[in-house]
Amino acid sequence: MKIFYIKYPSKKTVWLLAIAALLALILLIFALMKTVSVFNTNEPIYRGDTKEKKIAFACNVAWGDEYIPKMLDIFEKNDVHITFFFEGKWAEKNPDVVKEIYKKGHEIGSHGYSHIKYTSLSKEDCEKDIKKSEEALEKITGEKPTLFAPPYGDFNEQVVKIAEELGYKVILWSLDTIDWSNPSPQTIVERVMNKCHNGAIVLMHPTKNTVEALPEIIKQLKEKGFKITKVSEVIVDKK
Repeated sequence: MKIFYIKYPSKKTVWLLAIAALLALILLIFALMKTVSVFNTNEPIYRGDTKEKKIAFACNVAWGDEYIPKMLDIFEKNDVHITFFFEGKWAEKNPDVVKEIYKKGHEIGSHGYSHIKYTSLSKEDCEKDIKKSEEALEKITGEKPTLFAPPYGDFNEQVVKIAEELGYKVILWSLDTIDWSNPSPQTIVERVMNKCHNGAIVLMHPTKNTVEALPEIIKQLKEKGFKITKVSEVIVDKK
């Protein structure tokens, strides 16, 4: 009668097999994450390159035209150029203002044609509204906008996908002045200065208190070594 002995692997072999299995699992997880990141591109841009000491100002305009001339004077005096996102309907009523801003070297972006929540629209209506704003702005400046700031910062995957298919980068913000709620100029200054960071996109609107806060914001940011610029100059192209 033959007796068979089962030879168990040594402890060293077991450890090597365990390490190999762990490495294989890590590589698999990494590959899956990379695959997801490739296909999950329907996300807006909240901030720019954090390696450079730059901050972008993004001014959404659907009202407040009485404060824009003073804003432009402040920017010109301080050699600052920013990005204005215009509602198409507003731009059609104020073409000379849009044209002046464009000629002064500021960047023009789209804020949609109607100040409406895009997530409430059908795919067709969403596309129609973005295109209508594009036509209005291009007619005034002669240049197609490439940046889109959805009204209210309201978006979903469909909104971002449609905008990107139409050739836009969808822009939100990393620092909000919340100036539409009528805070004091000092509060606006503090909101910006307490949270300023490399690559920040600072959201603002043409309001009386924003105009009063701007000189101090610009002064303090420059003292900290920041360059204040347009959105396109801070964002990293994710495509």
